[in-house]
Amino acid sequence: MRQITGFIRVYAREVNKPVLVISTFFIAVLIWLNYARGLEYQLNYEAWKAGLPYPIIAGHYLLFLAAFLVPHILLARGKKNYFRQRGFMICLLSAPLIFALKMGIDTTLPVSNNDHWDQYWNDIFYWPLRLLMIIALLAILWRFFNRDRSVYGLIAKKTNWTPYILMLLIMIPLIAAASTQPDFQATYPKLKEVLPLPEGAHPGWWYTLLFELSYGSDFFSIEIFFRGFLVIGFIKWAGKDAILPMACFYCTIHFGKPMGECISSYFGGLLLGIVAYHTRSIYGGLMVHLGIAWLMEAGGYIGNTFLS
Repeated sequence: MRQITGFIRVYAREVNKPVLVISTFFIAVLIWLNYARGLEYQLNYEAWKAGLPYPIIAGHYLLFLAAFLVPHILLARGKKNYFRQRGFMICLLSAPLIFALKMGIDTTLPVSNNDHWDQYWNDIFYWPLRLLMIIALLAILWRFFNRDRSVYGLIAKKTNWTPYILMLLIMIPLIAAASTQPDFQATYPKLKEVLPLPEGAHPGWWYTLLFELSYGSDFFSIEIFFRGFLVIGFIKWAGKDAILPMACFYCTIHFGKPMGECISSYFGGLLLGIVAYHTRSIYGGLMVHLGIAWLMEAGGYIGNTFLS
């Protein structure tokens, strides 16, 4: 933990504090607009009402672009104005589009004539198909703009896992407390999406495990996109200033989650971004993120079974 707290102290000392305060206020306003006024829903609805093609993709693109662009505008000033660089601009405008595609693309496949099995297998394919799409698009951007650097934190030196294990242990009582709340129980476990299992799903534990592995693949796509691409990939232009816009963007993808989880995602995004910046690796953050996700699955299952 000493290493990670050292990373945090360095960032706290070097970050542009006025921009940090303004960006935090900005994301707080977006959170309020979403949970009090339905911002995400309204953007998607207005995109449809305005006749924009693929309204869910268009609405999310506008939301993600705003969250990502505003902090970068505040940070990129004077001699540090990396907006003059073509590669940065292409990646800046591509990033919200890639994740909007992830949120809005239809990957429904005709898998089975049995409706229950068809729904189950489409739920299983949902996250891996999006992961493959993100990897393919990021590979193209890496080929043109980051080829001289490691592949978005995938090639890294030996990782010290101890601090990340301690971080997970700290999260256990927090998740246990959250699992008693109605909004948490309404959202988790994600496993509810495929329950009850289709008739003939024997042994049941195997189909449950398959779902959880598929769900876990989503966190690999999140880590390689947010910490790999938006932090490690943007270091060549923004340096440490790549962390704050990533955290703001990252917060907005949680707008459909319980508000407490959404708020904490901003600070979690800052922490994971700081770690990725210093280690040039996504693996520590991936371990923490996956661990928290599966702990929340367990907490949701226990909360709904014994506490609801």
